[in-house]
Amino acid sequence: MNAREVMTADVISVRPDTPLREVAKLLAASGISAVPVVDAAGAPIGMISEGDLIGRDEAARRARQDWWLTLLAEGEALNPEFLATVHKPDSVARNVMSAPVITVPEDTPIGEIAKLLHSYRIKRVPVLHDGRVVGIVSRADLVRALAEQEEAKPQSHHTGGLFAGALAGIDQHFRGRHAEGPSQTLATAPQSAEPDETTLTVADFRALVADHDHKHLEEEQQHRNALTAQRRQLVADLVDKHISDSKWRALVHQARQAAERGATEFTLLQFPSGLCNDGARAINSGRAEWPATLRGEAAELYVRWERDLKPHGFHLGARILDFPGGMPGDVGLFLSWGG
Repeated sequence: MNAREVMTADVISVRPDTPLREVAKLLAASGISAVPVVDAAGAPIGMISEGDLIGRDEAARRARQDWWLTLLAEGEALNPEFLATVHKPDSVARNVMSAPVITVPEDTPIGEIAKLLHSYRIKRVPVLHDGRVVGIVSRADLVRALAEQEEAKPQSHHTGGLFAGALAGIDQHFRGRHAEGPSQTLATAPQSAEPDETTLTVADFRALVADHDHKHLEEEQQHRNALTAQRRQLVADLVDKHISDSKWRALVHQARQAAERGATEFTLLQFPSGLCNDGARAINSGRAEWPATLRGEAAELYVRWERDLKPHGFHLGARILDFPGGMPGDVGLFLSWGG
């Protein structure tokens, strides 16, 4: 089974500028605990949950607890200071959402989704089609799907029941994607008779130069088209790729080796700017919201850093590595530990 078969398709979402009061009411009215935050095109840029509204550390919880408990109290007098806080311009979804967001394509097997939820300690993932959210897969959806699978199986003394089915799904290995380009056959052009050089004119020579220039332009265009296709394929592969625990441990080990050599930073990933949902404009201009633009492998690395390394003082940055044609090209994601 895959994401398309188990996801909740009736997706409730909010925009980045949705007031937090409205987000809280929406969660309560819909009986859900989180919603994706999407941009104008329907692409996910974050998730906002009850935990984000209440606050995840003790100071934040104390600051927001009264608000959360009284937010839905229609017709009751509320503390003026509380009202002033709720109606502040920055009391909107973008300022408390978790970003970047981990997503999966529609054909992702449920075993891979289970491993993602476990690896990133999250409760749900948005499902994408052409970059837009078309569904949500939660832990409850996975449990329900696994239970249905188990019920559909014939009873056998060799089956371990629901838990065996769940473990089998979770233990599935990630399948790599290997794109093969079309084969090319070189055709041999028929040999033409040598021209009589005594009859050549200046116009003939100019025509030869023009023909050479034309062929050169064609070759350059073919090269650019090939690079564009290659970068698009790389973006597609990276969007669908997931970071396993073993790969993450290997990257951290390589960073440690870099530190032993005297380095103060390590390149975790180099990826095309097209992997960012804004073409890396936020990274290029140094805007603070650049993490929310990451997708695929870059987004997952950011989440891993935020969970495992940020609490221990490690920093993560992104910068443009080249500018082909004056536009952002590849982006580097750098782990650093310098002073």
